[in-house]
Amino acid sequence: MVEIFVLLAIVILVIFIFSKYVIVIRQQECIIVERLGKFHAVLNSGLNVLIPFVDQSRTILWSRNGMITNVDRIDMREVVIDIPAQQVITKDNVGINVDAIIYVQITDVKRAAYEIQALPIAVAQLTQTTLRSLVGEMDLDHTLSSRDVINSRLKIVLDEATDKWGLKVNRVELKNVTPPPEVQNAMEKQMQAERERRANVLTAEGSKQSQILNAEGEKRARIEHSEGEKQEKINQALGDQEATVARALGQAKAIESVAAAQAKSIQLIKDAFGGPEVAANYLVAMEYLKRFGEMTQKNTDKVFIPYEATAVLSSLGSIGDIMKKVTGDENLKLPKHK
Repeated sequence: MVEIFVLLAIVILVIFIFSKYVIVIRQQECIIVERLGKFHAVLNSGLNVLIPFVDQSRTILWSRNGMITNVDRIDMREVVIDIPAQQVITKDNVGINVDAIIYVQITDVKRAAYEIQALPIAVAQLTQTTLRSLVGEMDLDHTLSSRDVINSRLKIVLDEATDKWGLKVNRVELKNVTPPPEVQNAMEKQMQAERERRANVLTAEGSKQSQILNAEGEKRARIEHSEGEKQEKINQALGDQEATVARALGQAKAIESVAAAQAKSIQLIKDAFGGPEVAANYLVAMEYLKRFGEMTQKNTDKVFIPYEATAVLSSLGSIGDIMKKVTGDENLKLPKHK
């Protein structure tokens, strides 16, 4: 019976030793091994065997499944650390609540375990103090509009400070920057006033532009109207001028035709009478007869004949003789004058 208990105790001891000192480590995890309390090695992924009761794994405070706890299997992946919200005073003496998150990764497990105690807490405290320092150099408006600047500067400071801890800060992000309620109300009123001002400016600009366009349109319409009237007068003047020129050309053509006909008739008379003097006397006598006939046709009791007309009329006899010779008609008679 005693042998059975001893055998059972040995089996339990073997199982305990096997489970505790024969370790299978997963990918991206490692274990710090101390031999008799002194750092011995860092065990990486795979099957690892420890010396029972001599080698021991070292636990550190680190993140597991989103919670900060003591772990012996150290996660080498990138870890998110949530920085609690804290009140920060800006340069213009406004108290705001700021919280952040940082993305970190262990690069040297030995230094992470032996160079700093409670690594996540140390990182969070360093982040909070650096945030207070950075925000204290800025006023409220600059803080609200310069998150990228704060993130980049905070990352540089944290990365330099945590390098000796075997930690790499990959990214820093401000989650919330919350001003006090009274400041938020003032900012909302200011924003509303700014929007109203912009709306009024846009309305005024629109009205101004509309008036300018209307004035330009009216000016253009007046110019077009005056140009139209001017062109109409020019066209009318050109039409009148062309009509006058056409009439003048017609009259000149008529005068030219009459003159040509008279010249031809004079030439015929000259050829018929045999001399220019006789032809001239004939034409003068015929013109006198025409005018004399016009005077006698008037409804008057008396007709006054100029003295020079008697000389012209006296020449009709000689003209008649010439006409008889030219025409060969001995019975040709000229009208008698009284």
